[in-house]
Amino acid sequence: MLNIRFAKDFLLHKLTAKTRHGTHSPFVYRLVDKIFYNTEPQNAYTEVEAIRQKLLADDRSITVTDLGAGSHVNNNRQKKVSDIAAHALKPKNLAQLLYRIAADLKPASIIELGTCLGVTSIYLQKAAPQAKVYTLEGSPQTAEVAKETFHNAGLDEIELVVGNFDDTLPGIIDSLDKVDLVFVDGNHQKNATLRYFEWCLPKAHDNTLLIFDDIYWSEGMKEAWAQIKAHPEVTVTIDLFWIGLVYFRKGQVKEDFRVRI
Repeated sequence: MLNIRFAKDFLLHKLTAKTRHGTHSPFVYRLVDKIFYNTEPQNAYTEVEAIRQKLLADDRSITVTDLGAGSHVNNNRQKKVSDIAAHALKPKNLAQLLYRIAADLKPASIIELGTCLGVTSIYLQKAAPQAKVYTLEGSPQTAEVAKETFHNAGLDEIELVVGNFDDTLPGIIDSLDKVDLVFVDGNHQKNATLRYFEWCLPKAHDNTLLIFDDIYWSEGMKEAWAQIKAHPEVTVTIDLFWIGLVYFRKGQVKEDFRVRI
């Protein structure tokens, strides 16, 4: 039943989403044309995809602690690193889209909720080398592999924080004067998603971007996305189906966009 619901949502998105030519906002048109649809190769793509290939060949077994999939799930499972790399890492095209979005935004800080094995973290750091990257992971052994991955890539400056997001995220937000880019992944529950959104609001500014992953994961995530879009401080949202982008640009007409990628 879940797959049928997801397929219906995907089909509806395809039927209603616009391309660059159906987007009348200059701000969003530029994003779609110059960032979302940019197919130019980048050196970082080759470097990070080589890291992905190493993880796909890593046969070590680790204990994965799942804090974000719901109480009905067995919270500890043995998994091979290669299997995690094959099924849990962001696909190449989406990870590279995140790279382009971050490179265009030029944030001073990046917060990622859900490190997994660290591939997306590296994409974000390479996109914005000037940024301080904080990446949060709930599974200790998964975090150890990510830390090793960062070290091998020469990116020890990425700050990896291990623990439940409810415990680790508030302190990071409090330590910053403002939040620039926050990528919310790793916990696909409605209440948690809304909680993280609310925590970011006091530090949001005109150039803040919040990115929410898997906004069609469940009915709960769809409800969370609807509530976020309706929030009075949110001015522009862009629904790319796989991810949702949230902007706080004062003076901009409040609009919600669906864009086909």
